[in-house]
Amino acid sequence: MHRIFFLFSFLILFSCSTSSPTSLSSDGEPLHIVFVTGDEEYRSEESMPMLGRILKRELGAKVSIAYSMTDGIIDPNRSDNIEGLEALETADIMVMFTRFRALPDDQLKLIKDFANSGKPMVGFRTTTHAFMYEDDKTKSYMNDEWPTRIFGQQWITHHGHFADGDSPLTSVSIIPEKSTHPILRGVKAFDAYSWLYHVQGGDWSVYGDKDFLLEGLSLRSKHEQNNRLDQYAMTNPVAWTKTFNGGRVFFTTLGHPFDFYDESMRKIALNGIYWALSRESMIPVDGVNAAYVSEYKPNNSGFGDKFKPNLRPEKI
Repeated sequence: MHRIFFLFSFLILFSCSTSSPTSLSSDGEPLHIVFVTGDEEYRSEESMPMLGRILKRELGAKVSIAYSMTDGIIDPNRSDNIEGLEALETADIMVMFTRFRALPDDQLKLIKDFANSGKPMVGFRTTTHAFMYEDDKTKSYMNDEWPTRIFGQQWITHHGHFADGDSPLTSVSIIPEKSTHPILRGVKAFDAYSWLYHVQGGDWSVYGDKDFLLEGLSLRSKHEQNNRLDQYAMTNPVAWTKTFNGGRVFFTTLGHPFDFYDESMRKIALNGIYWALSRESMIPVDGVNAAYVSEYKPNNSGFGDKFKPNLRPEKI
């Protein structure tokens, strides 16, 4: 009888020790993580839900995802409509991956209000050029000034596509003096499919109280071919932290859909979200568990109709 009781007690303890704790917000509710997607190039409609499912498993978080939509179907080419942004009104963090959106006033206000609230934010790749208002001069500051102030930089240039998805184009390494940063726990050097963005050097500098964590080396470069390395160096930061209105911000210029095949890329993203939420004490020494919750087989990057057709939002 004692032996059975001991075995039962052990199973209970083992079950408790292997489940992830729910992290609560200041009001005692589960953390609410909102992903804002909408890019026609990098399949954010596939990579961000993948991260969301992991965060729900690991943090016990409530996860909401806003998508570019047309008639109930996810439509990355629809630049003037992102549905589900109302979730930002109760969000604890906004994770943004958009490209050249021109949203109506009511939708744009939800994003701007959240950014101004001082709550944490995370951005991926094309969020340096999250918006493009070509015909409305009252919103032209959203094109360059807004992403620079919020995330640290605007769109400048990159080192070139070179057969997207066929092979990696950027070698990513840890900046040695930052190796103990919580975001880098469990992260190893890896090669990314993202071609290197220029954000620092020449006439440009990342804005604000930035702290660079990772550096990228371009493996093939149009600027090298054109003898422009005086302005656009072969190495540039690819991940950093900063603050905006007192809130923590993590940003990475990586984000090609195939980058997320690498466990280190997923850990960078997950650890960065934990850090922005001031949950770095919950990041294990080998990083957040980045194992997939379900199959991740995204389409390659590219414009036009290269995204998966007829996708509908799924509850995370």
